[in-house]
Amino acid sequence: MTADRQRLNITLDGERASKLSQLAARVHVNEGTLARSLLSRAIDDADPDPGNVVALLDGIDGAYGRAQLGLRQVAEGATVPLHEL
Repeated sequence: MTADRQRLNITLDGERASKLSQLAARVHVNEGTLARSLLSRAIDDADPDPGNVVALLDGIDGAYGRAQLGLRQVAEGATVPLHEL
């Protein structure tokens, strides 16, 4: 991979994965290609204003709870240092 690209692994819930699969079949492209295009468009259209980013994050179901869990895991030492990955 070149320096100007970054690989991300994204997990979709069943409903969204099914919708992505249906859309990809309709337009005759690979699901990954379509997902990359949709995500790129969403990122391009996203407003980087901090207030809007907070509202976006608040709209993610369970995000706050997962963030709090991560903080507890760090406090308890239940993490893996990056150099060990």
